[in-house]
Amino acid sequence: MSAWRTVDVPEIEALSRSVFLRSQKLPARHGFPMHTHPWNQFVYATTGTLMVTIEQARYVITPEQAIWIPTGVRHTTTALSDVEFRNLYVEDLPNLNMPADCSVLAVSTLLRSLILELAEVEQKSDHSEYRDHLDAVILVQMSRLRKLDFFLPWPHSSHLREICEVLYAHPDEPRDITEWASRAGMSARTLSRHFNAETGMSLRVWRHRLRVFRAVELLSAHWRVTDIALELGFSSASAFTYAFRTEMGCSPTEWIAR
Repeated sequence: MSAWRTVDVPEIEALSRSVFLRSQKLPARHGFPMHTHPWNQFVYATTGTLMVTIEQARYVITPEQAIWIPTGVRHTTTALSDVEFRNLYVEDLPNLNMPADCSVLAVSTLLRSLILELAEVEQKSDHSEYRDHLDAVILVQMSRLRKLDFFLPWPHSSHLREICEVLYAHPDEPRDITEWASRAGMSARTLSRHFNAETGMSLRVWRHRLRVFRAVELLSAHWRVTDIALELGFSSASAFTYAFRTEMGCSPTEWIAR
């Protein structure tokens, strides 16, 4: 794989409206450094796959999904493949009715069409009453989106973060929880308890989800299914396909075709 490259975060001093649209493109393996915004952000990938990282979790965003990033949350956005995406910047309105934390949302067909319509209106610099109504309907539709559970939580303590960073870089790492606990200077039971407390899942479940996250990255880079299975430490391509389908609801081949 080629090296990751950092690009500058687009500068916006203030929002001209309560809902502001910015359409962007990122080449594969390019991304923005850690940053914040003084407003909420709704990121929707129209093509390609994005990864959004905050201090507590990592999220993979495909064209059927979007991520809601509340005001002030530090995050990075990177492209796992060539990506076109829409950013909706949203002011902290009194009746916003959106999640208080970062959330992956299933984008409805209606909202997708509304965002495309907003892009057309933006190009015409239309600030009419129609635009006001369009903004209002978009906000209502956003508040009705279904929340998805697919994200990779990240622990906050240094010794657990070190384990996760190693596993993320080397998902085929064979060490079990007893070996990781010994390395961290604690018992396996203590490590398991701390990991559950900080991530909400066991290390075994976390590693399973990690492999699916990395699989999405490798699929986006056009790796073959068999090669991905070997890279991620699965015993066979069929074992990898089963794990992927369990988490994503489709096979790797079906995911590529979407």
